[in-house]
Parts: sequence; C-alpha cells; structure tokens
Amino acid sequence: MPQPNSSPATPPRRLPAAIWALGFVSLLMDISSEMIHSLLPVFMVTVLGTSMWAIGLIEGLAEATALIVKVFSGVLSDYWGKRKPLALLGYGLGAASKPLFALAGTTGLVLTARLIDRVGKGIRGAPRDALVADLAPPGRRGAAFGLRQSLDTVGAFIGPLLAMGLMLLWANDFRAVFWVAVIPGILAVALLLFGVHEPERTADAPRLNPVTRANLKRLGAPYWRVAVMGAVFMLARFSEAFLLLRAMQGGLPVAYTPLVLIAMNGVYALGAYPFGQLADRVSHTALLAWGLVVLALADVLLASSTHWAATGAGIALWGLHMAMTQGLLATMVAGTAPADLRGTAFGFFNLVSGVALLVASTLAGVLWDQLGATVTFAAGAGFSLAALALLWVWRGSLRQR
Repeated sequence: MPQPNSSPATPPRRLPAAIWALGFVSLLMDISSEMIHSLLPVFMVTVLGTSMWAIGLIEGLAEATALIVKVFSGVLSDYWGKRKPLALLGYGLGAASKPLFALAGTTGLVLTARLIDRVGKGIRGAPRDALVADLAPPGRRGAAFGLRQSLDTVGAFIGPLLAMGLMLLWANDFRAVFWVAVIPGILAVALLLFGVHEPERTADAPRLNPVTRANLKRLGAPYWRVAVMGAVFMLARFSEAFLLLRAMQGGLPVAYTPLVLIAMNGVYALGAYPFGQLADRVSHTALLAWGLVVLALADVLLASSTHWAATGAGIALWGLHMAMTQGLLATMVAGTAPADLRGTAFGFFNLVSGVALLVASTLAGVLWDQLGATVTFAAGAGFSLAALALLWVWRGSLRQR
C-alpha cells in the first residue's frame, strides 16, 4: 500500500472559516432542495396528474443536464482563474428555481424548474470542490472535504424531516412547503456571497486552455486512475431509491419511506468529518478499500433478507461506506491534479462518476424487474469486489502530487 499523502509536518488544527462557510452553504441549499425533492414525485402524480413515464423523463433530462454542465464549469473556472463567481451563479440558479415549484400548475413548469435547478448544480459542483481544495491547507484536505460533505448531508436529512413535519402541520399543502423551501435557498446564496473569499490569483499567472492535449496530459496517470476508480465504484453503488424499495418489501409503510434516507444520511453526516480527518493520516487506498468492504457487506445484508434488522443494518452500512469514501475520493482528485487544473479535474471526475451511476441504476432496475431484489444487491456486492480488485492492482500508482 502507498504511504499516506504528504502534508506539512504540523498541519493547522483548525480549518479556515471559509471552509465552514462553504459547508453551511451546502447544508442550507440541501435543506431547500430536499424539502421539495422528497415531495415532488407525489406532488406531480396527485396534484398535477403527471404520468410515471413523464416523471422518469424529467428526472433523466435533469440529471443528464447536470452531468454535461459540470465539465464546462470546471474547465471555465480553471481558464478564468476564479471559482467563487461560478459557484455563486450555480447556487443562485438553484435558489431561483425554488419558487417555480410552488407556482407550478403544469408538468412543463416543473420540468423548467428542474432543469434550472440541475444547471445550477452542474455549474457550482466542480468550482466549489476546487475552491475547497484551494482554501484547505494541504495537510487538512481530507478534513475539509469531510466537513463539507458532512454538513451537506445534514441538510439532506433535515430537509425531508421539515417537509414531513410541515405536511402534517398544514394538511398536505404542498405549495406552502415549497414556498418555505425558498428561504434556506436564499440564505445559502447570501452566505456564499458575504462569507467566502477565495484566494487571490497570482497577478502574473497566465490564462490557460485546460482542455488542450498538453494540459489533459498534465493531469497525469494517477488522476485518470482515480477517475476510473470512481466510475467502477459508482457501478457498485447504485441509486438509494432501491433502498427505499427494499424497505417497503420488508413492510415499511409508504408514508414512512423517507425515514430510510434520513437514517442513511444521519450515519453519513456523523461519519464524514471523522473519516475525512482520518484520510489526512492514513493511506488513501487502504481507507478506500475498507469503504468497498463495507459497501459489499451492506449489499450482502440487503440481499439476504427483508427483515427489518437486516435491512436497517444494510442501510446503516450504506451510509457508513459513503462517509468513508465520498470525501476521500474528492481528496484524491485534489491530490492527484495540478492546482491550476483542479476545476477541470473535478468536472471530468463528476461526469465519469455520474454516467457510471446512471448506468448502474439502470442495470439495477433491469435486474430488479427480471430477477428480483436479491440478485440486484448481490450484483452490487460483486461490483464492489471488482472495484476492490482493481484498487489492489493500482495500489502503488494512485500517488498524490
């Protein structure tokens, strides 16, 4: 196994305030988004009369849009030499889309809102991650990504909790809940605008075209191996929607299915920061390998039984593996890419991983329909072991810069 990533002899104990601010920006926007997204499918079917195939089409178009935009925003942030303006634009579009959901009287307006929201997500993702890497002391990058991921995930379970509570309080008034979701979105943009200041670019630093052959070659073999590892990893980790379906097979009432994601995100949020700190002190490949082992165990439990204990343990392990690996993969991207190409590196990494996740989720759906849930989760365990084997082969070549 390779040695731990290089760091200063005495890395600073505290992360910069801007890292915390970026974490709370993510938290607030996730609260806003999840308050809507946890209710949106039901709203579309029961209020707008949308068909299931139309819902699938809308989600597919939305995610494809985000994937495409991610690459261009990362490249542009490197060319421009600035991250914050693009991140601000992305979060601003996300916040601007929220009132459209509350106003929507047709499926077409929901599609418009989803596309605006996903364009915003695509624009902000790579520049934001590159900004985290720029702001974090080299010996604390794992902790920085872990903290941002942890706060982001806190928002991912606070949002559905608030939505459920307000729906009960206001007798299933979807539009009223959607209007409340506008507030944290606006707060996220304000916090980013006034609470985050990116490092100044060197005055004589030349502008570069990040997508020339020479610059793509500068990313280097270790980076591209990390990108491929991320894609294989995503083949093993398909959409969390299948966790909801498995819990329903075990008898969980439909009204309580959001609790699955709340529980998973709770474990994820609690573990992301501690594992991010651990990534600054141990071998990245060793920690990633253990994350794959945990994912394989989660799949085995979910494949073996629909009993609440097995399902609950599988969901908890799923959240634990995400805490171990999601911030770690971002840290590995930041560590293997040149500083002036970090936006491009995150853009391509997100694109490759996102396409792999779409393929994995489609394959999981086909397996579920044709062969059942047991085979679906068994296949996930198989992909986890395949990723583990690939990691073993490349264990000495994922070195950090």
